[in-house]
Order: sequence, then C-alpha cells, then structure tokens
Amino acid sequence: MNASASPPAAAKPRVAVHKFSSCDGCQLAFLNLGEDLLTLADRVDLVHFAEAGPLDPDTEVDVAFIEGSVYTPEDMERIQRIRRHSRLLIAIGACAVSGGIQALRNSADGGDWVAQIYAHPEAIDSLEHSTPIAQHVKVDFELWGCPVNGPQMLAVVNSLLLGVTPSDNADKVCTECKRRSLTCVMVSRGVACMGPVTRAACGALCPSLGRDCYGCYGPAAQANTDALAARFTHLGLDPRAIVQRFRSINSQAPVFLAAADKLRKHND
Repeated sequence: MNASASPPAAAKPRVAVHKFSSCDGCQLAFLNLGEDLLTLADRVDLVHFAEAGPLDPDTEVDVAFIEGSVYTPEDMERIQRIRRHSRLLIAIGACAVSGGIQALRNSADGGDWVAQIYAHPEAIDSLEHSTPIAQHVKVDFELWGCPVNGPQMLAVVNSLLLGVTPSDNADKVCTECKRRSLTCVMVSRGVACMGPVTRAACGALCPSLGRDCYGCYGPAAQANTDALAARFTHLGLDPRAIVQRFRSINSQAPVFLAAADKLRKHND
C-alpha cells in the first residue's frame, strides 16, 4: 500500500424513511428542506425513502424514521422487521407517536363503519385500533407534530450525526406566543385555545394568524388539562365540545386521552 495514500473515508450513516398509515405530510418535511436536503444527502446515505426515490426496505440501517400508525396486520409484521434491521428507530409525527387522526376510530365499532362506507367490507384488512409505533417495538426517540416540520427533522439528524441525543421540546405553545410578542387569543378574545397544554415547535403558527391552537403537536410537559377544561367551561363550551378538543389529532396521547375520559365520565 502506498504510504502517502489517504486513509479511507468513514462510511456515511445509512438512513431509511418508512411510511405506515399516514398522509405523507411528515415525509414531506424532509423533502421541503430544499437546499438543506442536498447538504444532508452528502452527510448520510439515504438507502430507503420511497417518497424521494430509493427503495431498499429490508436493508440494515443506522437510523430508521417511521411515519404513520400501525393499522393493518401487515403493518405489525413490517414494523417488527424494520426494528430488527435498524440500530436506532425514530417515530415522527402524530400518527407514529399517538395513532393520529385515524385513531378516532378506536372508540367506535370499526366493523360497523367499514360496512357503512365500503360495498365489500370483507376486502378491508385492518386492525380494530390505530396504534402508535411504540406500542409494538422499542422506539429510541419520538418527534411530535402534525406534521413535523423541516427544522425539527434537521435538528434531530444533526444531533444524531454529532452523537448527541436529540432534544425534545416539551415547552408550551404559550411560550412561543410570548417570544413572538403575540396577544393571547384566549385572554383577549375568549377563544378556546389548546396552547396552554400543547407542546411547542410550530412557532405558534395558529395564534400568529389570530386563531386558536388545536393541539397538533401533542401534550406539553406538565400539561394542566383540568385547569384548561375549567377555563373552556367558563368560556361557554359544553362538556362534549371540550372532550372533542382533547380527542382530536393526538387523541391517543395518554395525557389528552385521560383528560377526555375524565370529562366524559364526570358528565355521564
């Protein structure tokens, strides 16, 4: 070997992005990175990402990003297979971390509504419930949002490349409103806003446009759902309307699910 030859370059981390039951919105957070995605492609080896082109779903990877909930028997088998082939597994978005909007069916008779919608319900092979990824396999990190956004995704990837555990922004949307000097829509206009119990990361997008937060980034740390439910009652919402606030995009997040169940039982 030539002594003056350069040492071989270190292999780039192998990354896969997998879709389960979802709308593809969280995968688009990758694609919407634009020039940052091109830079990222130089730093990692994207070996499977159907939305972007490469297909190799069963290859061994360093990091697997999972979008979507487990919704079919095939999903259950596939997530186990992906877990076996992945050193780290990261769930991204509301569907992957809390079952998503499709988890609203969990409290209904699945067979009944399938029969009402489809001419041949026997052709629909779905599970009784829509469930988060962590209910089936070990998840190394969860990234909340519906959908997650590009800066979130980039921050996670950069942390992993540096060998640092990604940080979880569990502050409340209210903190983002304060940072942006936004007037509180609940205080100033009496709008029922989920910001006091919803985690930050969106930049207080909805309040910045004069409307209420509806909880798409899931529950914040130390979310006082009892106090918020009492405030919503004071604003004139009936118990059913308050339950619907908690049972929305992240209906199966334990904090929101417990709040909805408590309200429902109290008013039965």
